Amino acid sequence: MDSVKVVGLIAGEGRLPFMIAAGVRQAGGKVICVGLEGSTEQALADEVDVFYTVPLARPGNWIRKLKRHGVTGTVMVGRVAKGRIFTPWRILRYLPDWRAVRIWYWRLRRKNKQNETLLSALADELASGGIILEDSTKYCKEHLATNGPMTGRGPSASLADDIEFGWPIVKKIAEMDIGQAIAVKEREVIAVEGIEGTADMIERAGRLCRAGGWTLLKAPKAKKDMRFDVPCVGPDTISSLAKNGAKCLVVEAGKTIIIDKPQTLALADKMGICVIGK
Repeated sequence: MDSVKVVGLIAGEGRLPFMIAAGVRQAGGKVICVGLEGSTEQALADEVDVFYTVPLARPGNWIRKLKRHGVTGTVMVGRVAKGRIFTPWRILRYLPDWRAVRIWYWRLRRKNKQNETLLSALADELASGGIILEDSTKYCKEHLATNGPMTGRGPSASLADDIEFGWPIVKKIAEMDIGQAIAVKEREVIAVEGIEGTADMIERAGRLCRAGGWTLLKAPKAKKDMRFDVPCVGPDTISSLAKNGAKCLVVEAGKTIIIDKPQTLALADKMGICVIGK
């Protein structure tokens, strides 16, 4: 048992924590999971070796539980709804521990850390407790987007023109940290992703372009930290695109996770959505 690699998993919502757990175990590893309270599906407990439910704002609790099992290398994946982070009275609701307070009132406010983000500050705090966050794609490389058409059908001439027009724009928007996605049709930008996220932006684009035939382009931030917040698309994305009239999805190859990739691409073919890696 000493030769078995023990991997920590800090899990939020969605399918991705299940995929990481499966990847670790397939590689012969042992998974110690801390599931964020109010976000993690209880079914994940059946897919890991050890499972704990932990408070959202108490990273010290996460560290203690992971360290109890000899964990160092850890993957953090899964959504945490922004509404839970920005809710009024969050201090009283989540009763943060001293490590959370240190993240908010020390790491994020140091003058020499002006570009610090909440997630990178969290990673630094975890590292100070001996928990090192690893590349979140490490155990699901087979689900990363590849270059070129990934579905049976490629883009039409008009869609290819929209891709050529829109890709530099979405890359610039991502670089400026405005959002990670745009909707384009006939070389016009229909919608730009804001804090609402890609899913809500797709519905907004559908309302604004009722004729359909538009393209969704999604790109990571220029200085993307692969330890967290890697762009993901999946079956829900494809279903929503089809429902809202889109005909093409473009993502960055090697830097975007396609949730359950074979099934998602098969669904895209079925629904007439071409999926392209750039």
